[in-house]
Amino acid sequence: MALSVSDQASPNFSDRRPVDGHIGVRHLVLHYTGMVSAAAALARLCDPAAEVSAHYLLDEDGAVTRLVAEDKRAWHAGKSFWRGVRDINSTSVGIEIVNPGHDHGYRPFPEAQIAALVELAGDIIGRQGITPDNVVGHSDIAPGRKIDPGELFPWRRLAEAGIGLWPEPGRPLPGVPDLSAAFRRLSEIGYPVPVNALLGADVLTPTSAATDVIAAFQRRFRPARVDGILDRETAAVLAATHIRYAESRGESA
Repeated sequence: MALSVSDQASPNFSDRRPVDGHIGVRHLVLHYTGMVSAAAALARLCDPAAEVSAHYLLDEDGAVTRLVAEDKRAWHAGKSFWRGVRDINSTSVGIEIVNPGHDHGYRPFPEAQIAALVELAGDIIGRQGITPDNVVGHSDIAPGRKIDPGELFPWRRLAEAGIGLWPEPGRPLPGVPDLSAAFRRLSEIGYPVPVNALLGADVLTPTSAATDVIAAFQRRFRPARVDGILDRETAAVLAATHIRYAESRGESA
């Protein structure tokens, strides 16, 4: 399909900052707008007082609005982390996908919108050299703080189109899931796992940061049940996902 792209410049951007000694794009971050309409989202993304923006806004009919040039630092990720990088705004291109979100009537993403996303994201990935393991959702890089693009987002379909990764089906593991192994795998995939969880502390309370990370993983890779509980099925999906990410990076799982 031919993308329909228009331009409406947002004033909310800055220069990219060096990360690990380099300036450039290495991540693609996908969001939902979480607002009542595309017009409301566009207005906010272009409002200087809001101090938020993204590089692109993708409407439900597939229309794309370019807000910030890709060589600039849009303000979409906020406090975030992925595999050692904390200034995700400086290393990413951000796409805001129009959807009312959980506060305004969360709903499936229309076919025209996802088809346009596949084309837009594929073009960005190709031009910027973004690897599949660095295609992330807002909830992946900010567990507990953000839940978008949410459990209805078709991550598997995008992975089949070369955008991100999806694991091979994993069989439920026998016995009680190994929390230490799970947190190690989550950390190695890229998630911001709390240090006390990596050290084996018992931190799985309903409001803990460790529980938030498990829920973020479930929201993306096991969306049928997002409860922050490391049950056998979640542990199996996690093990399979860890293998998939390690393979994509040429590492040993």
